[in-house]
Amino acid sequence: MIILFRLGIEWFQSMLLNSQGDFSNAPFWQRFIMPLVGVFCILIVAKLTGFKHYRLGIPFVIHRIKTHFGLIPLRATINQFFGGMFALASGFVVGREGPSVHLGAASSSFLGQWLRLPYNSIRILAGCGIAAGISASFNTPLAAVIFVMEVVLREYRIHIFVPVMLAAACGSVMTRIVFGDAHELYFFSFAAFSQWMYAYLIVFGVALGALATLFNRQLMRVMRLFRPVGMVWRLILAALITGTAGLFLPDAMSADFDSVRRLFDSNPDAILIALLLVVKMLLAITAIGLGIPGGIIGPVMLIGMLAGALLLSPLAAWLDIPDYISSFALLGLAGMLTAVLHAPLAALTAVMELSYSPQIIVPAMFVIVPAYVTSTQFFKNRSVFLQQLDYQKLTYAVNPIRETLEKVGVLSVMETQFKQFHDAPQKAIADYLAEHPTDIVVQRHSFELAANFKLAQFDTSLDHDADAIVFVDLAGISAQTTLAEAYDKMKNQRAGAVYIYDTNPDEVMGVLSWAQVQKHLHQGQI
Repeated sequence: MIILFRLGIEWFQSMLLNSQGDFSNAPFWQRFIMPLVGVFCILIVAKLTGFKHYRLGIPFVIHRIKTHFGLIPLRATINQFFGGMFALASGFVVGREGPSVHLGAASSSFLGQWLRLPYNSIRILAGCGIAAGISASFNTPLAAVIFVMEVVLREYRIHIFVPVMLAAACGSVMTRIVFGDAHELYFFSFAAFSQWMYAYLIVFGVALGALATLFNRQLMRVMRLFRPVGMVWRLILAALITGTAGLFLPDAMSADFDSVRRLFDSNPDAILIALLLVVKMLLAITAIGLGIPGGIIGPVMLIGMLAGALLLSPLAAWLDIPDYISSFALLGLAGMLTAVLHAPLAALTAVMELSYSPQIIVPAMFVIVPAYVTSTQFFKNRSVFLQQLDYQKLTYAVNPIRETLEKVGVLSVMETQFKQFHDAPQKAIADYLAEHPTDIVVQRHSFELAANFKLAQFDTSLDHDADAIVFVDLAGISAQTTLAEAYDKMKNQRAGAVYIYDTNPDEVMGVLSWAQVQKHLHQGQI
């Protein structure tokens, strides 16, 4: 899916531009028209799928994984595939990782539903799809694994870590087969630092933390300000702003890394870098804030690289700027990504893999820590994804009890050894229980439209008028469900049991009691 998505973007741009992402050599009228044409195509797809507003990308996927086991709606996936393709091809400052995450999670969840896997397994499979998507998009398998664990699933468990790792490796292998082995920032090299420069890196990180806070707050301000405006007019406004900026500063269009390479190859002065930084931030904030279907990580990386190059300028009296501009651009990427997403480990691994420079690790740590602390502690800046989730009123926090139970499927706990009677008299059941007092006995009553199931057991109430056998109604739940759904069925009575079925509710696969649910709940809490 991601390979097809990337090939689609490249095909559209090859039809319109001299080379991918090279808007500077396109005619001025084309730079203005392309975002408008892109929005027109996005709206056509939204109209065909019946969409009135967009809920796509990484925040939406986090919500679906936390509250819907990673099940992604088909219409949203269609909009993300084509909408993201048109947005990226037409020059909007959005990243391809947003669509990659969405498409990766959707593809794997569709596979899980087709295989009728348990929902807790589909959630893990969705995480695998996200890792494969990011890895296929940027050729960064390790950063993809860390991103899934740190940002999306927000937990480290070995039974999740291993399949996610394998999926990321597969995504990287496939993208290398199609697009080659070159990493995204192959044109950047990291220069060795003098010891005294580490002190400046702390100041450097503080500045990036402040810039990231400004970016997040302005993005959320744009989203809130234009909330009453309809989707059509918001997208058209984003296209007009992007097209107008492209008339005067074509290098500010798109979130393609090659645009940064072309800029740095021309030995730009600080004024040009500062201008590009301001315009790139403006275009990213308006495009994402007004609802263009694309990711935020790509623009944040570019903004970080430009900010890093700009913050190198104060050292011009002591350093040869061209020798260190690549190094500071990479460090700016790491600091900005950390402070915006609140994902320091993912940022560290991403910058290392993108640059293929392990020697960047220590300097990056000196930038990442102050950037993160400045953003979170001094400016009280939250992850941009969590802010977007709150704005869209999408749930991402789950009750601890439910979260524990959702990790266990009913198939792994249910009791499959049981005796089933079909409309049998009570005496026959009593005789059987007398000989097999520990067995699970299910009584089935057949009706014209459906069957009804009851659990038969000895009455232990010590009531003199009670029958020897008591029958408890059994609710049915699908074999794909988790212990959370079983808990919901029995929590009011704090007793009883449910029966498990596969495709036919009239066929019992197993029985799950309240005691079994309680046992696993206590084990999970311990």
